[in-house]
Amino acid sequence: MRHRRLLLVLAGYFVASLVAPAWAQENKPDTDKDSPVFLRVQRNADGDAIALQTAIVRYVPADAKAEKVSVDLIGAVHVGDRGYYDELNKAFTEYDALLFELVAPEGTKIEKGKARERGFNPVSGLQRGMQSMLDLEFQLDQVDYTKDNFVHADMSPDEFAQSMKDKNESVLGMIFRMMGQGARLSANDKGRTNDVDMMRALFSGDSLLLKQVIASQFENLEGQMAAIEGKDGSTIITARNQKALEVLKRELKGGKKKVAIFYGAGHLSDMEARLLKDFGLKREQERWLTAWDMSQPGKSPKKAADKKAAEKKAIDKKPVEGKAAAPEVEQAAP
Repeated sequence: MRHRRLLLVLAGYFVASLVAPAWAQENKPDTDKDSPVFLRVQRNADGDAIALQTAIVRYVPADAKAEKVSVDLIGAVHVGDRGYYDELNKAFTEYDALLFELVAPEGTKIEKGKARERGFNPVSGLQRGMQSMLDLEFQLDQVDYTKDNFVHADMSPDEFAQSMKDKNESVLGMIFRMMGQGARLSANDKGRTNDVDMMRALFSGDSLLLKQVIASQFENLEGQMAAIEGKDGSTIITARNQKALEVLKRELKGGKKKVAIFYGAGHLSDMEARLLKDFGLKREQERWLTAWDMSQPGKSPKKAADKKAAEKKAIDKKPVEGKAAAPEVEQAAP
């Protein structure tokens, strides 16, 4: 059973990171606007991750004489706290049009909480594995996509498959590129959360510790996303972004003044570049929502796990009653 859980969560984590979060950094002042950030991790004084946050960034015309419109990029993670989705649902009501991602036939809308009725989907199935293990909510269960202002802005399954064929792509190929990049990052960054931390968190039964370890992984995903994109772009990011921005042009041309694009955070760096270059927009403001609240005053899961491991090590070294401890033998240098 534990082996099944392990495979499910690892696979779920990979898929979730592939289609959603990326471009994360630790909580630092947002002074470098040349490096857009749409996902970040906040830490406390002990170094524990206490919040995974996503951004809502507003863009307005760079030309003051242009027609007054605004476009918001809303970063998403596909599993999060219920309060996170409550805040998003409230924000969604402010827009004339809310463009959303979903590889599905054009015009598809999903009623809140009825995603399961659409049948099994391997990606959402794996994300649900994360939801269960991390004690979080699943996006498709918490967001009502039938609202009047919701607009489907993604590829159909046929378009997605054809694009991958045209680009000579495969999911397996992307997995191998991500694995290779991840191995290089791990080798070059000694402070990076490693496989031992992940395994310890998985088998600890502590959802808070597991969330903290996975959140730390998000801080190093930029190189992995770059490995997916390659020099010519990819279907999973570039082609889907192009589709979303085609819908944006249509909505703006149709008279919508306040529009938002709700997409996985890994898409938004490329989208921002296109908004600035092709739409003549500029950043105006940003705000942050907490997707995973990992703050528990007085509790540091990492320290608790370290203490438990140290206690176990001490017990293992303790001699059995009635028997003398074996003397330590100093090995001579060759």
